[in-house]
Amino acid sequence: MASLLIRGFALGFAIAASPGPIFFLCLRRSLLRGWLTGLVSGLGVATADAFYAAIAVFGVAAVVTTTLAPAARWLALAGGLALVFIGIRAVVSTPATREATTNARAGLSGSWTKPALVVAGVGLGSAGWWLILAAITAALRARVTPTVARTIGIVSGLAIAGLGAVAVVASFGQ
Repeated sequence: MASLLIRGFALGFAIAASPGPIFFLCLRRSLLRGWLTGLVSGLGVATADAFYAAIAVFGVAAVVTTTLAPAARWLALAGGLALVFIGIRAVVSTPATREATTNARAGLSGSWTKPALVVAGVGLGSAGWWLILAAITAALRARVTPTVARTIGIVSGLAIAGLGAVAVVASFGQ
């Protein structure tokens, strides 16, 4: 049983550590707004990762997939456009000064305990990653000058907008 929790933890950690739009968004928030903001943002992501894991291991994915399949293109388009918007907003926004920012995831067969352990592991692994990321960025935050903050905003915004544009283009291929 413990091996399921450990495997779930490793999976959740790996999923959370994969660079993507949410990774860049949480990293940016951690660097510019502080450890607690980054951790709370990451814990929100960990909650979503655990939710997706629950959908997968409890077999709900088949139901969701058949229900949402007709709208997949529109969901991908809307999600991609949202990422483009968030990315552009990050590029054009000016970070506040340091003083102002400091205030500021098979069906259910038999027992439910095995799938629940995997889900818990995924959530804990993802939360573990975000805790580590927030701690590292908190240590680096003191070195973030306004120029570095602006560069981080531009790079993370371009990454988020770029990934959103890829999602928009991919939605037309569905």
